[in-house]
Amino acid sequence: MKEAFRRLKIGVSGIRGVVGESLSPVLASDFAAAFGEFVGGGRVLIGRDTRSSGEMYENAVAAGLLSVGVQPVLTGILPTPSLQFAVRETAASGAIAITASHNGNEWNALKFIGPDGLFLNQTANDELLDIYNQPDSNYVTENRIRTEKCLPDAFRMHQEKILRSVNADAIRKKHFRVAVDCCNGVGALYSRKFLESLGCETVSIFDTWGNGFERPPEPVPAHLGALSECVRKHRCALGFAQDPDGDRISLVSGSGAILGAQDSALLIAASLLRNRRGGTVVLNIQTTRAIELVAEECGVRVLYSPVGEVNVTDAMTASGAFLGIEGSSGGIIYPAISMCRDSYAAMALVLDMLAARGQSIDALLGTLPRLASVSRKVICPSAQAGVNALRAVRERHSSRNPITVDGVRIDLSDGAWVLLRRSNTEPVIRLLAESADPAAAERLVEKFERELQGLLKK
Repeated sequence: MKEAFRRLKIGVSGIRGVVGESLSPVLASDFAAAFGEFVGGGRVLIGRDTRSSGEMYENAVAAGLLSVGVQPVLTGILPTPSLQFAVRETAASGAIAITASHNGNEWNALKFIGPDGLFLNQTANDELLDIYNQPDSNYVTENRIRTEKCLPDAFRMHQEKILRSVNADAIRKKHFRVAVDCCNGVGALYSRKFLESLGCETVSIFDTWGNGFERPPEPVPAHLGALSECVRKHRCALGFAQDPDGDRISLVSGSGAILGAQDSALLIAASLLRNRRGGTVVLNIQTTRAIELVAEECGVRVLYSPVGEVNVTDAMTASGAFLGIEGSSGGIIYPAISMCRDSYAAMALVLDMLAARGQSIDALLGTLPRLASVSRKVICPSAQAGVNALRAVRERHSSRNPITVDGVRIDLSDGAWVLLRRSNTEPVIRLLAESADPAAAERLVEKFERELQGLLKK
C-alpha cells in the first residue's frame, strides 16, 4: 500500500486530505489514473469549487486521466450537484469533483462519481482502491493520448431542469426578496443569477471568490450570524446559506431566526411529504426524528441509512423512495429533479412552497413538530481507537438495543436519542443528541461526550 494513502481520509465521501501534506498533486494524478481504469475509458468530467488549490488538482487529475487514455472534460468551477447532473445528461463515463465540501481552506478532496451521476458506494470504492494499489497503471502510448475538452454550460442544464420541476411562474409573481450567503464558494458564481431567474430580488453576501472563505464553510447556526443580520436589515422573506460546493443548505427565516440544518431539512421534507402522501422516504441515521413523525402522519414509510449521500441514494434506489434526507447537513435528495444532494433544488423547492402556501417560514415551522438537537465533535487519535470506543459504548448500553447501522444510536424511552459515529470527512467522532427539551438534549450530549473521552484515553 502506498505510504501517502495511509495519511488520507478515505471513504464514501472521497479521498480527502490537507493540501501540501497528505493530498499531493502526484497522488491526485495517480488516483485519477486509477479512476480512468475503473470506468473503462471514455470521457470523465472534472469540476471544482473555489479553493485556491483547485486549479492545481484539476491539472493533476486531467493528467492522470490522459495518461490512461481517458478524455478529461473540464467544467471549471461548478456546484457538485450540477456536475452529477451533467454526467447523466452528457452520458459521460463518470466525473471527479475536486472539493472538500464543508472542510476548511487547508483541505481538498477528490470525490468520484459513476456513470449514473452518483458517488461510488463502498463496494465500488474498494474496487477503485484495489486498482490504485496495483504496482503500475495501464499507461497509454503517445498516439493514444486524447485531448482535453471543455463543457462551459453545465450549470445551465441543471438550472433548466430545476425550473421545469417547480412552478416558476408562481414564484416569479411573488417577487420574493431573499438573501444568500455564498460562503465564497461556487455560489459566488451562480446563486444570485439563479435566484434572479426565479424573479427574486437578491441580496448576496460572501459572494466573491479566490481569497478563501470569509466564514467557516459549514453552514451551521454558529456561522450564520451575518446572514441573519442581512435578512433583517433588508427585510427579506428568508435567507439561504450554502457550503463551498453547493450541495448543503441551511435557512434563515424572515425574522432572522437561524433554522439550522435539521429544521431546514424538516421544513422542505414536510412540504414534499404532505404533497405526496404514501411512498417511501430514506433518512440518514443523523436526521431529526421530527421528519419521521410527519411521515407517519402522511402514511409514508421511513427507512434509515448510514450517513453519507451515497448510502442514502443506494437505499433510495433499492426501495424506490421519492425523497432522501440527510438532516445533519440540510441535504435534500429529490429524484424528480436530481438524484443527489442539491442546494439549488432545495432553494427552488422552498420558494415553490412559499408561493403555494402564502405563509412565512416562521408560520410554516409553527405547524411542524420540532425537536432540539445538540452536536459535538470529539477528536479521535486513531481509527482503531474510535472503533474500540464505539464498541465499548455499544456494549455498555446493550440493554437499550442500540441501532448500529452507522455508529451507535441509543433511543431513550421519552423519544430522545443520541448518536455516536466516526466521521467520513474528519478525524473525529461526532455526537448528536435530540430531545423535545433543549436542556435535556444538552445534558444528554454532555453525558456521552464525557463517556467517550474517557474511553478514548484508555
